[in-house]
Amino acid sequence: MYEGTMSRREVLKRGVAGAAVLSAGSLLSVERAFGQSSALQTVRWISPRGTLQVMDDFNLWVPIKMGYFKSLGIDAKLIAGSVTDALASTKFVAQNKADMGYPSPGVLTASIDSGIPVKSVWDVISGQVFDFALPVNSPITSPKQLKGKSIALGSSGWKVIVDPMLVELGIDPKSVRYVTAGASWTQAAATGKADAALAWEGLRHQLAGQGLKLKYLVGTKWSKFPSNVYSVRASDLADPTKVDLYTRFLQGVVMGLEFTKANPRAAAQITYASLPDLRKTLKPQLALDSMLELAHAYGTSHLKGQGWGYNDAKGWNNYLKVVHDLGQTKKLLPLSDVITNDLQGPANKKADVARARKDAKAFKLSASFAATKVQAGFTM
Repeated sequence: MYEGTMSRREVLKRGVAGAAVLSAGSLLSVERAFGQSSALQTVRWISPRGTLQVMDDFNLWVPIKMGYFKSLGIDAKLIAGSVTDALASTKFVAQNKADMGYPSPGVLTASIDSGIPVKSVWDVISGQVFDFALPVNSPITSPKQLKGKSIALGSSGWKVIVDPMLVELGIDPKSVRYVTAGASWTQAAATGKADAALAWEGLRHQLAGQGLKLKYLVGTKWSKFPSNVYSVRASDLADPTKVDLYTRFLQGVVMGLEFTKANPRAAAQITYASLPDLRKTLKPQLALDSMLELAHAYGTSHLKGQGWGYNDAKGWNNYLKVVHDLGQTKKLLPLSDVITNDLQGPANKKADVARARKDAKAFKLSASFAATKVQAGFTM
């Protein structure tokens, strides 16, 4: 879990107070090495998308760039994941190739049911994040009209995401035809090769920036199901040192969210500057708009007074019944096997919110982001 080795001379050269001596399989405190504080612990976070070149993870890029994770003793490593293996974000965690995954509810529950021992510790959005994208000239105006239509997916594994959404709409999933189109799945809808495509909040403005003309059936308007979560190995939750580590990581996430709430344009600038490939296709205003789609959704439980990242038991219980009835899980999974708020509460209470807000207000915007505008009525 710990990586790299830094000599005393390198530490002094880089001016890193309290830096660490790290070695594979062992961790030496800097107090032992140089008489300073303890070394950073690595947390490997894996994306479900196969790329990091999106505005979605602003709540991670902000604490990385602002030093919040490091002040909490954490070296956060972001891993792109896989676009073709829908279960990669849980498999990598179970195989100790990552520590925290970001699976959708369908992937999380299918993984647990198949024996992959992971559990949600943080529901990024306590509500639906997924949408359906349609050709701009599509006659479809309601998600219930998707019955009998074709839906494009990036991976066949995404079926576990869409099937429960269709059931919630009263549609038999067997009535639709799935088109697996890899990285071009949204283009399949834009060009009329499919009647619709799976999409999500934050993606809409990114696709517009790429020149794709689509219209959307936004999931938050008709779905009550939960969304992607941060999940860890279930066995780690029995280890107090791991619980402490992940709670500190989530404290950094809370600080990233509070920073964003206080100064959305600053959070967008930090994230945008971290993503060189995205900058080739997305202008600052569209990048900000994309982030705001998600930032509003990320604030769902916070706006309800439950703190950031709350796993809502009612939404999850309904979802677990639907996926069991669908046959996506062989058994009706107990709620306690799927989610816990044991880390969510402490992370919200311990996070240095005042520091994050102060930093956000003092942040100097670049000319390009100073020229951007936050949509009226934005909340998170």
